[in-house]
Amino acid sequence: MTSQRTTDVLKTFPRLLDVKGLLNQDFVLLFGEETSSRLLERWDTTFKPKVIEESKHLTKSTELHRLLNAAEKHAEDDDTNWDSDMASLLLLLHLLPPTAGRKRINISASDAEDKMVHFHKSCCSIDEHLRGTEGKQPYILAVGRAQKRIHTFYIVVDKQLIPCQATRSLGAFDELFKSHYVFSLSYDEFLVHFYTFVQTTVYSTDITTTDESPRVREFRAKLFN
Repeated sequence: MTSQRTTDVLKTFPRLLDVKGLLNQDFVLLFGEETSSRLLERWDTTFKPKVIEESKHLTKSTELHRLLNAAEKHAEDDDTNWDSDMASLLLLLHLLPPTAGRKRINISASDAEDKMVHFHKSCCSIDEHLRGTEGKQPYILAVGRAQKRIHTFYIVVDKQLIPCQATRSLGAFDELFKSHYVFSLSYDEFLVHFYTFVQTTVYSTDITTTDESPRVREFRAKLFN
């Protein structure tokens, strides 16, 4: 999707920029309430425990160790890490890491985290952050005093701030995923495996028309067999 297309959508539906909940509302119109609620209803019980368990078999790095501790709530007094839900989503990214994109650039799963979520200290200028951003794909801007103390979530799309209805990181990620459909956006090339798994396995949308990589199919089989 082009920058012009994003601009056109926001010109047609300017309330996206100031009314919370419209991303979810549009997604419900596309797929229905049952599909729309799948991540929030199933992550904690069906997916999160399996993702945490599988992550324990990965080669340990400092970042992975921190995420595992946060996901399992072993670091409750550590404000420098994400909450349990965001940590578990980032563990999924480590289980389905980036492959070289069109430009044949390799980046690590830790580097790819920035393409999904940014922490922004509430005392700093958001405008300054937006001016420094590049790329059209959406990501979460989590604003707070510390990573574990977020008070506001935004979806950033092409330097535009869309306020999240959600007050929890899992809900913010739900809105982030849905923004791809509302704006007809392709997935970031480094997050394709990650988002495809979320789309076909968590939300169960467009399963027959989506080209899944062998990696995504193998990971799903491993998770549920």
